[in-house]
Amino acid sequence: MPPISFPDILETSQPADTVRWAADQFGTENLVVTASFEDAVLVHVAATAVPGIAIVLLDTQYLFAETKWFADELTKRLDLNLRIVNPLPHIQPDNLWQSDVNACCNVRKVEPLDRSLQGKQAWVTGVRRADGPTRANTPTASYDIGRNIVKLNPLAAFSDDDMALYAHLHDLPANPLTERGYPSIGCWPCTRPVAPGEDKRGGRWAGSPKTECGLHG
Repeated sequence: MPPISFPDILETSQPADTVRWAADQFGTENLVVTASFEDAVLVHVAATAVPGIAIVLLDTQYLFAETKWFADELTKRLDLNLRIVNPLPHIQPDNLWQSDVNACCNVRKVEPLDRSLQGKQAWVTGVRRADGPTRANTPTASYDIGRNIVKLNPLAAFSDDDMALYAHLHDLPANPLTERGYPSIGCWPCTRPVAPGEDKRGGRWAGSPKTECGLHG
């Protein structure tokens, strides 16, 4: 699929409007949402804007039990069309995260994501500019040349206060880990709570120069 031009209005659109635009542009069957279930906002936006939209959770084999519980709860509450995508069958739980975090992310996140996006034309994510310095310039819409897919970040402009307000207005539950000091939630071996005032992604791969898992750069 060749790169396309995006309407300027997407940068100021409400998140639900961005998802609806994608469904109109590409068709629901060609659209997929990936959600980490760190919070409920993205899946609520997507499922209410386009009921039945495909939502993917990458099960890395190391998700927190709370995250799995949260995904189950939201699936029932919001009637999500949730698909759990696992690593390839030969990838089994091991200690690779202790010696090579990049390789661990590649086989448990990057490869399953690439498989999830096969045959799709547009990919919706929950990346926000407020997530941290590495994401400060996140556009609402872009073209992922490496994956040959349109990438949409409908929450890109949402601040933490915006997220909290949206959750409050729609009476959305929180991932239990957020109350325990985890503002950014990944795999349990590589995620720790953060101190007040610390970068919210400071608890991801702590003690390592790694800042992204490879899904978004």
